[in-house]
Amino acid sequence: MKKWWPLLLLAIIALPGCGDKKIDLSGETPLKAADFTAAFPKLNLPFSVADTNITKVADTTTIGYKAFLQFFPDSSLTRIIGNDKKMVIHPVGKIEKEKEVYLLVNFTTHKKVTRFVVFVTDKKNKYHASKELLSSDMETAYTHAVSINREPTFLISKEKMGKENVVQFTRTGWVYNSVGIFMVVINDSNEDLKKANIINPIDTLPRRNKYSGDYVHDKKNFISLRDSKKPGAYLFFVHFEKNEGSCTGELKGEMKMKNATTAQYTGNGDPCIVDFNFEDNAITLKEQGSCGNHRGIKCFFDDTFLKKKAPRPNKKK
Repeated sequence: MKKWWPLLLLAIIALPGCGDKKIDLSGETPLKAADFTAAFPKLNLPFSVADTNITKVADTTTIGYKAFLQFFPDSSLTRIIGNDKKMVIHPVGKIEKEKEVYLLVNFTTHKKVTRFVVFVTDKKNKYHASKELLSSDMETAYTHAVSINREPTFLISKEKMGKENVVQFTRTGWVYNSVGIFMVVINDSNEDLKKANIINPIDTLPRRNKYSGDYVHDKKNFISLRDSKKPGAYLFFVHFEKNEGSCTGELKGEMKMKNATTAQYTGNGDPCIVDFNFEDNAITLKEQGSCGNHRGIKCFFDDTFLKKKAPRPNKKK
């Protein structure tokens, strides 16, 4: 009997592994949400990927198209990769926040084009939004990249060497907001600055309240205030370009009056805090929180603007 003890011991040790069943990610069988998300390793932030190494950041695990459709609508995929249902899907990683989960995925079509995409779900794995961040077939004159910070903000950038060995760049930062969509929070570029048109998204809104109007330095440095539907509040849009246009900032939101001459902006889920002070016909901005998602690294929301006279309405004959 003693000679069988070693074999019996090995059998006991091996028993737990015998019950482990490999998860079928092909989609031919129903998948549990926990098993699906387990295929995505936790992403270490900050994280970055370029179009030159887009295929190397993905996990070796393959997820079937049918498995993906168990958790995401078909429209969320066709909008990105068309009707190519024979694509190869590899998980890149996941970011878990308090209210939502970000799943990062690589889709490679039969044409060998890889697209790097983020999907957003709630904690119950209900799909909310998606956005393509990077592709291996983008214009070759530029180097394209995406960097993701802990918030997370998805900073999409493109760079190329310009004249006199000066790097030309355009950077756009995207975040998923409480409304359920991706929105732009950073616009930074040193390309064609003289040709750039600045669109004021609140320009046509009412300006009947006391402080409503436009406060300006020039066409590229201003803040607009418009009436809010909430009492004791103003909608605002501020844009500035400092250091000869090499550092820009832009912020849109709602400020709440703290007293007769001061107000403050605090965004929902945004670490950015800006104080506003009204004096005579001027408004002074002072950045208090971290507003790095809305401006360049070496410039701040810290300036004074003078109120511009409102245009006179046309008199009817």
